[in-house]
Amino acid sequence: MFIETNLYKPDYSQYFTNFAAVHLIILRLKRDKYIANSFRAVIGILVVLFAYSCANIGTPNGGPYDELPPKFVSSVPPPNTVNYKGKKVEILFDELIQIEKASENVIITPPQMEMPVIRTAGKKIEIELQDSLKNDATYTIDFTNSISDNNEKNVLQNYSFAFSTGGQIDTMEVSGILLNAENLEPVSGIIIGLHSNLEDSAFVKLPFDRTSRTNDRGHFTIRNIKPGKYRIYALNDISHTYKFDQPSKEIAWSDSLVIPSSVPASRQDTIWKDTSHVDTNIDTIKTIGYTHFLPDNIVLRLFKENYIRQYMTKPERPDSRYFTLRFNAPLDTIPVPVPINFNVPKDSSWYYPQRIEGNLGVNYWLTYPPILLKDTLQFSVTYPKSDSLNILHPQTDTLQLFMHKRQAEKKKKRKEGEPEPVNFLGMQVVAPNSMDVFDTISVTFDEPVLNIRKNLFHLEQKNDTVWKKTNFDLFPDSINSLKYWILHKWRYGEEYRFDIDSASIRSIYGRWNDKSLNDIKMKKEEDYGNIYISLANIDTTAYMELVNSSDVAVRKVKVKDGGALFMDLKPDKYFARLVIDLNNNGKWDPGNYAKKQQPEEVFYYPKMFEVKAFFNYEEDTPWNFREKPLDKLKPGEVMKNKPKEETKKKKNYKDEGKSTSKSSNPLGGMGGGMSF
Repeated sequence: MFIETNLYKPDYSQYFTNFAAVHLIILRLKRDKYIANSFRAVIGILVVLFAYSCANIGTPNGGPYDELPPKFVSSVPPPNTVNYKGKKVEILFDELIQIEKASENVIITPPQMEMPVIRTAGKKIEIELQDSLKNDATYTIDFTNSISDNNEKNVLQNYSFAFSTGGQIDTMEVSGILLNAENLEPVSGIIIGLHSNLEDSAFVKLPFDRTSRTNDRGHFTIRNIKPGKYRIYALNDISHTYKFDQPSKEIAWSDSLVIPSSVPASRQDTIWKDTSHVDTNIDTIKTIGYTHFLPDNIVLRLFKENYIRQYMTKPERPDSRYFTLRFNAPLDTIPVPVPINFNVPKDSSWYYPQRIEGNLGVNYWLTYPPILLKDTLQFSVTYPKSDSLNILHPQTDTLQLFMHKRQAEKKKKRKEGEPEPVNFLGMQVVAPNSMDVFDTISVTFDEPVLNIRKNLFHLEQKNDTVWKKTNFDLFPDSINSLKYWILHKWRYGEEYRFDIDSASIRSIYGRWNDKSLNDIKMKKEEDYGNIYISLANIDTTAYMELVNSSDVAVRKVKVKDGGALFMDLKPDKYFARLVIDLNNNGKWDPGNYAKKQQPEEVFYYPKMFEVKAFFNYEEDTPWNFREKPLDKLKPGEVMKNKPKEETKKKKNYKDEGKSTSKSSNPLGGMGGGMSF
């Protein structure tokens, strides 16, 4: 029997012909009973297989994919139960569920000093509190976005559960956003806390009354708050003490009091009646009333105080010519080593100090030859070290440094009579052939040099076809004492030549420099663009920075006469940020809680500048940098914490299970080559 469907209607005539031919063969062979029975068995099997193949024309699909999050079914105790004294909560959902990183994503408030037990069992979540319950308190178990179903991972957004140990449920809420104070990036996973104790010391001495945690976009909501006045804080609380008890913790606070309130409000929702039939795909606008909790626009700026403990890190002697001391924080003065197992001449320096790594370390180049031959140097050194209260005290350590064994240098084979190659002083000259007018020439040596003077360097400018000497300034680098800068006011499109004569500079180890000659061509004025940004209501010292698409500063200028001028910019895409530099030190400074000093303010210009060659840009209207909220200022192109997809792509389940490949009968003509 063959089954017809509305999807396929086969032609059976060829199969009747084939069966008739087979039956004729059987009749001719019926004298051989064994063979006839064998053929009948084969025919029977083929008929069964053929019927199955005809009926099974496609694999049925399992229906639509589950795209809905788990739904609450029941709980013990019921939601918003009052006068509950138990420590265990069980919540049942309509499908198998899981919790992602419960210890990080589930927030229980009032905050728990002892970690609660949170586990899943099929469709159920069980929470066991370990702390003693507070009297007359509303407890909130905020699951944030940690609950999802077990199969499709559909997330139950912002689910929370509440009960009270007193006679009522507190219902107030406050919400806002947490930003990195230095770059206005939303910060996730940070504790946000409220204190009903309005004293400044409460943040340092007492745990929070109510808490929440910022989500992946820096947003937070603190729920089930009693009416009253509060102070609000942010705390990167790795130790789970819920207070600012370590100066190394990142913090934020609002100078204004938080007073929760609510107002009735309404919103309009669109409801689609039916999406499966075009003629009934009609939407309905429905007005829904709800309670709007305020404030809902709190902005906190997270920072870490300038707290760096000073101590010495691992000292080493990587080369026979010098040893290195490194420290955890920049040094104001260079520590003086005192020899123990070696002698040096009195009233003479036996080392040359070189500041490195932004004053975080010092290379001590040894200038007294007998010391270079010693495998082990033992000496004492006194330096400032922080105690447990971060107060600096003199610390004297005795150090013993072993010289690292250097691998023997591979010498190139020389031909007979070829002279020994000269081991020149290492010298890196940065003077590119095509140079920007805002750049400078630098010269860096591999080891300390003697008697560096301006007349050892030569700078010439081409006038028609004649090279003429031009004046310049020579400055040592403020960080690396082996580096020097050649400063000159370059002119657009001009040609220069910078050279250093050979054997004019000698190191403390007797090595001389090789000759260096560099031809330089300055770029033309039409190769650059300029930007001027006018500012409204700027009444303090400030500076502006241009940043690239990676949010890295590439240019900085002071704000003068109510604006910032950026000249000689390479063609590129730029973004701008303003830093209110209150102490006028040319850098962003964090805040200090003890002094009630907030971090310096940062504002991002909301537009992108696409600078082209010979391009001048000036905004017609001065930029009012306080006009928009901070969390709306930073352009998305430089935002690193970008919004994630809120809904996943729906799967195409309508055609799933339909076979698209052809199948052939292994019996060739007997099977008919039918495809499904």
